[in-house]
This record gives sequence, structure tokens and C-alpha cells, in this order.
Amino acid sequence: MDAGLEKVIAAETMLSDVDGAGGRLIIRGVLAQELAANCTFEGVLHLLWSGFFDELPSREELARELGMARVRAFTRIYPHIEAIAQQPDMQGLRLGLAFVEDGEGLVTAIDLLAMAVVVTAAASRFRRRQSLVEPDAGLSHAADFIRMSTGQIPSAAVTHAMNAYLVIVSEHGLNASTFAARVVASTRAGLASAVIAGISALKGPLHGGAPGPVLDMLDGIGSPSAARSWIDDALARKERLMGFGHRVYKVRDPRADALKAAIRTLPVSAGRLQLAEAIEQTILQKLKASKPDLNLQTNVEFYTAVLLEALGIPRQDFSCVFASARAAGWVAHAKEQLASNRMIRPKSIYVGPDVKSSVLEPA
Repeated sequence: MDAGLEKVIAAETMLSDVDGAGGRLIIRGVLAQELAANCTFEGVLHLLWSGFFDELPSREELARELGMARVRAFTRIYPHIEAIAQQPDMQGLRLGLAFVEDGEGLVTAIDLLAMAVVVTAAASRFRRRQSLVEPDAGLSHAADFIRMSTGQIPSAAVTHAMNAYLVIVSEHGLNASTFAARVVASTRAGLASAVIAGISALKGPLHGGAPGPVLDMLDGIGSPSAARSWIDDALARKERLMGFGHRVYKVRDPRADALKAAIRTLPVSAGRLQLAEAIEQTILQKLKASKPDLNLQTNVEFYTAVLLEALGIPRQDFSCVFASARAAGWVAHAKEQLASNRMIRPKSIYVGPDVKSSVLEPA
């Protein structure tokens, strides 16, 4: 038995190669850092979904359909936004996505991507007692999300940074949430059910819950000069240092550098980035000294927190923003599973008691 299934190959995929030893992420033949720097989220969506939908249109038409789907999503959930916003962030996102009609076609897939950003932005603004901002179908997915969330039309630099984030986290192999999505897809339950299963797995703090606490850590440290004593105290308490270490990567997470590059384009982030970089170096030195056998390196969550904060996204929304991007990969994996489907049904080994003559009292 392989607890955690780390050495079990459960699927063949053409979607991504997560090279943990080499520190590379390849998405359908392209380095993820190159996609983050040069490709729109709509373009990556087209790349991920190509070959899985017979009716997939051009990139330009897919972008138009996604914009119109955001408008439809807002109309659909507007009467229910109070009930959605009363739920904690990820539970609210699940509730919102339940309004998407389940199915295996392109319309369902597009509606899921649209609903995810609309629900995330609208529920967040409702919780903050701010007026809701209707989608603008003419904007890019990244720009419209920033606009719906902050109420401000984003600059080109802000749009580029948001787009880079959506692209870099859109797909990442057979992680826990993606595997959950594929298991549900294998039962032919539908794409909405598969994506909601992915969100349910991502909701667990061991999978997707660290970006917000990274900011709590930066706030707690406060300045580079205080980093060493703060980190020493945290390690003495055996606390986890958020944003470091990864189940697959044995070297630096390549997504961290892609996000750092995006942050550098945002003038408002300069002071926070300088603090984050100083703390990062101190933590890496401390981890190397205290846990030399583990080679714990910076992961995507560390600079996710700095980037999303610089974009004006409230930290309680970080997991929902991540899910809104990763839904692109979940849909692709669900469709890949269905292309040559055999329902996923692993075996288990019984370790209970032997058969007994009777464990019941006579009637």
C-alpha cells in the first residue's frame, strides 16, 4: 500500500508536466512562466481545452463568449447574493456554482469559469457592504474580475499582473483537487459536479489555504530586522512557515518567480515586495540550517499573497480567486478523463477483525 498514493500513477495526461526535481511546470508543451508573461487567460483556456470540445471556437470568440457568460452569471445569482455571501468564502463559491446547469458541454464549461469570478467578486463586495459591480463583457477576464472586485477600472499593469496569476495557477497536474474532479467526472456526474468537487478538496487547509496566512506572517514580522527572532520563535513552537515547502517540488517552485516578476510591474507593491524578499531570504537560511534534509523552498503561495494584496483583493478571497483560475484545469482534466473513461474505483485492503461466528445477541 502507498499511503497518499504518491508513487501510484493514476492517469496519463497531455495537460501538464509538473517536474518536481527540475523545478519546471510545462502546460501543453509550453513553460508556464512563458505563458504567464505572454499569454492571456483566455488564450490559456483555449490551450487547455483544445481537443476536448468539438465546438471550441477561436480564442477571440471564446473570450467574447466568456464575457457574455459573466453577464449571464451576474443576472442569475443577483437575487441570491445575500444567501451566498452569508456563507464562508469557499462555501459561498460552491453555492454559486450550483446555479450552473450540470452537463459535459462547452456552455457548461464557460458558465463555470464565468460564475466563479462573478460569485467571488459579488459575494466579497456584499460582505464588505459595498455595491455590486456588474460585469463588462467587453473586458478581458482578468480586467473584469479586478473591476468587479475593486470597483476600479484596472490599469494595463494591473490587468497584466492579474492575468499572470490566473494563467500560472490554472493547471498543475494531478493534485488533490484535480484528482477529486477526475473521480467525479469519471462517474459522468457532469462538469459542474466535478468542479464543485475540486473546490471541496481545495477548501482543506492542507491543499489550498496558505496565501492569506502568508500576509499574517508578514504583518507579524513587520520589518526585516525583526525576521530572525520571529522565525526562531515560530520554529521553536514547531509552527509551519507559510509559503514554503511543496509536496512535489524538491527545488524552488517555478510559479513563485513568475509571480514575483508580475509584482515588480506594480509600483504600489515596492515596499511590500522588499519586505517579502528580505523575509524570504531569512526564512530560507533558517530552514536550511534547521531542516537541511528537507530542502524546503519558496512555493507559489508566498508571492500569491503579495501579488493579490497589491491588486487590492481582500485576503479572505484568495482561495476563491485561486479556485476561479484552477477551474480551467479542472474542466480540462474532467474532459480528458471522459475522453477514454473508465470509472475510477481503486481497491482497499481490509485490516479489520477476522470473521466471527456471531456478534449479535439472539433475537
